[in-house]
Amino acid sequence: MNRTIKRGIFACALAALAVQPALAQEPAAEKTYPGAPDPKSYGYTVLAVGIASPYLTLPWGYNWDVFGLDVNFLYSDCNKMYGIEAAGLVNVARLDMYGVQAALCFNLANRDAVGLTCSCFNLCNRTLYGLNVDVFGVNREVMGLSIDGIGAGTGGSFYGIEISGVGSMIQEDMWGWQIALGANLARRVHGFQTAVLFNMTDDLRGAQLGLVNYAATCSAGFQIGLVNLIMDNKVPFIPIFNCYF
Repeated sequence: MNRTIKRGIFACALAALAVQPALAQEPAAEKTYPGAPDPKSYGYTVLAVGIASPYLTLPWGYNWDVFGLDVNFLYSDCNKMYGIEAAGLVNVARLDMYGVQAALCFNLANRDAVGLTCSCFNLCNRTLYGLNVDVFGVNREVMGLSIDGIGAGTGGSFYGIEISGVGSMIQEDMWGWQIALGANLARRVHGFQTAVLFNMTDDLRGAQLGLVNYAATCSAGFQIGLVNLIMDNKVPFIPIFNCYF
């Protein structure tokens, strides 16, 4: 009898070990689509109004998806934003923002921002598609037009036109036109860099126009300025006009 019980316990243990890996597997990712309500949200609303989220506003709390209009006197905060989000000071979209974000001080889209963002300081943690207007902006990636009174920083690549008062920095590829009164910096340029003072890139595949132009390498392109440097050229420094030869 004891031997039979021991065998039964041993068989149960083996069965538990065999089943455990299957139970430990994560469930299949739920298919989502743009505009789908976030599963962590309380729900969705077409209108959110008040003084400051999450307390002095209706509906109560910030954990809502807004498909319509979100207006607060001081501070707006929601999960997904599809429509218009406006506040006197700060707007926050904890997930995607599709539409318009307008605030006096600060806009945040924690994932993608598609449409128009307008504030003193705009921040997008993924990709901005559309028009960005601010005093200073920081984005992971941009596809569109960015107008910055002081400057901007892009952590990835930029596709479109960047216009800055003082200067801008793009950590990866710049595809399009980068314009500044002060300085432009980009890792690789595929297009044009235009600055009153200084343009700089690791790899130029296009043109630089400014007082001082610097390119570590230039596979195809030229420079126009007082000081032109292409470091891998046979003659690195040529004033007025320089190109790779």
